Amino acid sequence: MATESNTCDYSHNVTFFYNLVAKKISVGWNTRDYIVIGLGLTVCVIVLLANLLVMVAIFMNRRFHFPIYYLLGNMAAADLFAGIAYTNLMLNTGPWTRTLTKQQWYVRGALIDISLTASVANLLAVAVERHQTIITMQLHSNMPKRRVVLLIVCIWAIGIIMGLVPTFWNCECDLEDCSTVAPLYSRRFLVFWAILNLLTFFIMVAVYARIFIYVRYQSENTSQHTSKMRQQAIVNLMKTISMVLGAFVICWTPGLVTLLLDGLLGKGSHASHYEKYCLVIAECNSLVNPIIYSLRDDEMRKTFKWILCCLCRRGAPQQREHSLVRRSTSIPEGNLDCDLKSGETMC
Repeated sequence: MATESNTCDYSHNVTFFYNLVAKKISVGWNTRDYIVIGLGLTVCVIVLLANLLVMVAIFMNRRFHFPIYYLLGNMAAADLFAGIAYTNLMLNTGPWTRTLTKQQWYVRGALIDISLTASVANLLAVAVERHQTIITMQLHSNMPKRRVVLLIVCIWAIGIIMGLVPTFWNCECDLEDCSTVAPLYSRRFLVFWAILNLLTFFIMVAVYARIFIYVRYQSENTSQHTSKMRQQAIVNLMKTISMVLGAFVICWTPGLVTLLLDGLLGKGSHASHYEKYCLVIAECNSLVNPIIYSLRDDEMRKTFKWILCCLCRRGAPQQREHSLVRRSTSIPEGNLDCDLKSGETMC
């Protein structure tokens, strides 16, 4: 029996692995399935549009052309990618799972793995950038744009690598090592992946705690008005980023703990009973960040209004009497008219 379980047999299909770990695949569609997929796809569309709005806002507003906002824009790109991953998951779940080849199943999981890894790596990069900047009491770092681009490329390279790992580190050659949550994944890989991400969460929380302690100490020992205003701007930006980090940790920790328990205990963890709830919570995280930006950042909120105003006024070109954006906003310079002239958007 042991010899058989350690023999590589790549002829097994996806259904075989689901039956092996006693994970049920729906045979037909029911009302609950339609509701879940309908709500899931609706949330995915909102996630895609909201994060696309964040990316466009950072691109259009020159006040956001700093390393920290480029990284936050890349975070929005990771959330947008997560929306694509969840959309693909919704369109390949339930009874549709039976029709998937193993390659398609691995792609389905890899998309989610890539989005999570890119988000974690991006948050870690933000934490390091904020630490180096705030220790010198600067609002923005002097990191060259070329270095920021290289950092973003490295973040996505790491995400892609981690997404491809399960293709090679799976349980096809050791059937007793199959996960109950992701039946083709190796339980040992899930333990490694969950511990790695949870450890990264702990490091980021520790870094931000140190930053807040440092900023609070500096503010208590500074009396100049200009310095106070500068520190307040730093603190406000730090609070926004910390809320993004907190939301990410809260939304993803249940799922990672579930994977960890599944990897350690297997069927004894009963992880398949509550994995879908953890996935829903994780999906909501991709929608939370645009809400945080809207509530916390006045400049970002005004930029959102400006973009939506331009979209509405382009749909009704005869109504151009008013603008929802003050002239003090730096996006972009020129007449407050929503037109495309020489490749430059002006509103």
